Amino acid sequence: MSDSPSRSRRSDRISGIARHGRLRRSNPALTLLKGLAIVMIVLVVSGGTVAAVALWNLDRTIRNNSIDISAGEGDDLPAIGEFDGGVNLLLVGSDSGEGDVSSYGVRDAELNDVTMLMHISEDHTNAVVVSIPRDLIIPIPSCTDAAGVTHPAVQAQAINLTLSYGGLPCTVATVEQLTGLEIPFAAEIQFGGVIEMSNAIGGVPVCVAEPIRDTNTGLDLAAGEHTLQGKEALQFLRTRHGVGDGSDLGRISSQQVFLSSLVRTVKSSETLTNPAKLYGLAKAAADNMALSTSLANYDTMVSIALTLRDIPLEQIAFVQYPGTTDGSGIYLNRVKPLEADADLLFAKILADEPVALSPDAVNIGSVPDPNAPATPTPAATDGTAATEPPADASETPVPTGTPTPGATSDAALPATISGQTAAQYTCSAGRAD
Repeated sequence: MSDSPSRSRRSDRISGIARHGRLRRSNPALTLLKGLAIVMIVLVVSGGTVAAVALWNLDRTIRNNSIDISAGEGDDLPAIGEFDGGVNLLLVGSDSGEGDVSSYGVRDAELNDVTMLMHISEDHTNAVVVSIPRDLIIPIPSCTDAAGVTHPAVQAQAINLTLSYGGLPCTVATVEQLTGLEIPFAAEIQFGGVIEMSNAIGGVPVCVAEPIRDTNTGLDLAAGEHTLQGKEALQFLRTRHGVGDGSDLGRISSQQVFLSSLVRTVKSSETLTNPAKLYGLAKAAADNMALSTSLANYDTMVSIALTLRDIPLEQIAFVQYPGTTDGSGIYLNRVKPLEADADLLFAKILADEPVALSPDAVNIGSVPDPNAPATPTPAATDGTAATEPPADASETPVPTGTPTPGATSDAALPATISGQTAAQYTCSAGRAD
């Protein structure tokens, strides 16, 4: 991916919002010692000079592919490994095809057809990934594009136009305004990047309930389980006409089948405890993603990954931003946001509370896996059911900007917010287009 020019953005801040991912300043001497220690460890473990050259090349690749989303604030963000706080990271998937007409056809514009916000709680006990529908109609703040041209704010427009408005900084500013969260980390991935990242992982097992046949993407999968990687993984993540009701909302819940399996795969393969595997994924990301300057550091990426290591699968949720397609006027054939329900979702996220989905929520593009393995009840050493000791209140982190007490609870979210946890085994609800 070619270098991206520095671009600035300014979005209105909502008072009382926690600065997740805002870190204490690092001591230059300690940072240097830490860096030397990391290099020495890698040299010993990986075999010397070759590893040193590889790390130098990785760091250079990451920085060459970085994008400034912070309006000059990026240099003040120390490495994420130096703090015990939360993380907000935005992943944007572009449908431009990078001009490869033979592989992906003619693309009319560079649109962010995938916009996912990952939040990891302050104490690293839970995480949630919010998928924002591409056709969600919302206000877009003023954005400056790569050529330095500033586009005025728009009161009602589909969110997937933000990437063409002003690149990754514009999408970040829009999602910050939509959610009330500050987002210090962001990454943009193209079609080719999805292929290479899935190859680096080694494939993801995906269950298909009914055959998927999509002439638009070329995907043809029989019912059953498939290990997807490379082009086939990209086709699966892109398919809309081949799953659910043929809508983007159905595609999102089908993508969550892949994402939940991806998390299980990474955890079961001990990737998060294997420095060599983490390095391989970081290298693949550096080669195939455009990263925000705050994320353009290999130990930052690895440190973020490590925050997921000890989070239980049932505490990692994938949810869809609530919206309805039953609209008219500007919402005709688009997605109208259900703002009150979204406010409940993001109040929980701001309070670092685990997301509990309603049993009445309907996933358009997925169904429960009838062959899902039984979940055993954890057992203590004496054979009785294990229980978690009560947390010491004095050790419980209190996020800055926590909403008014009583504003959130352990109750499930409204049924308009669909999704699943990484512990739930589901199958893509296939269809022939």
